Amino acid sequence: GELFEISDNTLKVVALDGHRISIRRILLKNSYDYKKVVVPGKTLNEISKILSGDMDKDVSIYFTSKHILFEFDNTIVVSRLIEGEYFRIEQMLSSDYETRVRINKKELLNCIDRATLLVKEGDKKPIIINIGDEVMELLKGKCRKHVLFSFPAGEENKTLDTVKEIYTFLIREGFDRKDLLIALGGGVVGDIAGYTAATYLRGVDFVQIPTTLLAQADSGIGGKTGVDFDGFKNMVGAFYMPKLVYMNVGTLKTLDDRQYFSGFAEIMKHGLIKSGPFYEWLLDNMYEINDRETETLLEMVQGSCMVKKLVVEKDPGEQGERALLNFGHTIGHAIEKYKNFSLTHGECVALGAVAAAFISWKHEWLSMEEYYEIRDMFVPFNLPISIEDIDPEEILKLTKSDKKMEDGQIKFVLLKKVGKAVIDKTVTDQDILNALSEIHYVEEND
Repeated sequence: GELFEISDNTLKVVALDGHRISIRRILLKNSYDYKKVVVPGKTLNEISKILSGDMDKDVSIYFTSKHILFEFDNTIVVSRLIEGEYFRIEQMLSSDYETRVRINKKELLNCIDRATLLVKEGDKKPIIINIGDEVMELLKGKCRKHVLFSFPAGEENKTLDTVKEIYTFLIREGFDRKDLLIALGGGVVGDIAGYTAATYLRGVDFVQIPTTLLAQADSGIGGKTGVDFDGFKNMVGAFYMPKLVYMNVGTLKTLDDRQYFSGFAEIMKHGLIKSGPFYEWLLDNMYEINDRETETLLEMVQGSCMVKKLVVEKDPGEQGERALLNFGHTIGHAIEKYKNFSLTHGECVALGAVAAAFISWKHEWLSMEEYYEIRDMFVPFNLPISIEDIDPEEILKLTKSDKKMEDGQIKFVLLKKVGKAVIDKTVTDQDILNALSEIHYVEEND
């Protein structure tokens, strides 16, 4: 039913199935042709059940041209607008009046594009299933059947338990070897869907639609799939190429800063290991990258993918050169596990890259000036170069569980120079401890 009305340049709540949300008013910059917003009745019913008669809940409302999102008490409900009736909320401006409704198009897009489904926190049951419905709509008439499987977002759900749930779902839905899986989301979604496709019925086709920078620039291409096991990163997996990878850099503008720059760590890595000119281009376009200019995003993602393409095509099964792509990951993965995944993957890769560059300097391959430039170039992209509250000895132990171990020796990726990486088996435990000491920030006592 009708949810809002606009009059005298003021947006106000009209009704919510008998509930009224506490709100003063929100002033509009411009007048609009549309006078109401209409959403499906089941959405209002769902919200009414959750409100349970409480008229004073703090409700946040976000919009795009096709979606509306309600957020309250750690619960998120998403719905499409009916018949395309909408107005351009990005032109709306909150007044100085107190209000309990916050409107922010970017945050809604961020929620939609980062996860396959938004769910009540800590609950696998969806409040309302609408995420990914644009892709679902496009699939109509293109296949005999299309269904949606969703799971809670986060690295903690990248496990065999989630894969088992997908297997059960596929069996119940009657999927056979000629059917197709589509991964819509970030790196976790792609890794899980890819591994499921590789192993279900000994292999079915799948397509990647990565929506985060990390997934577009790195994990969504190259065919590495897998899950974590007992907290150890990617210990179970397979090399399995998608039939198609579709990227739309528009989704990158919806990410929050932390997720966006997390992906940038992998892009910086590609320049450092294989392309000095690309690394220099990244530094030269620092401001455009920070501003997420569309043409710059296109060039950046394409450049990053080309570096990975050149490496993977030569060594798809990681028997040799492909291991260069692990630059920063040995120590990075150990930190990620030690911190119980409280840091993003990209933040840990950045710390691992600084540590690897430090070892490269101490091996007299990089000059001191080159090391410090590499270290400091992560800073403008909001990535850490030091970390507090770690135990270097424990992190060293965790590196011994790295899947890149060979005959008890870590295959460490170091830099000969910017744009040229090598695989080195001479890195000692003391080298790693020294590097961890370099990135370990300890506040000095006065």
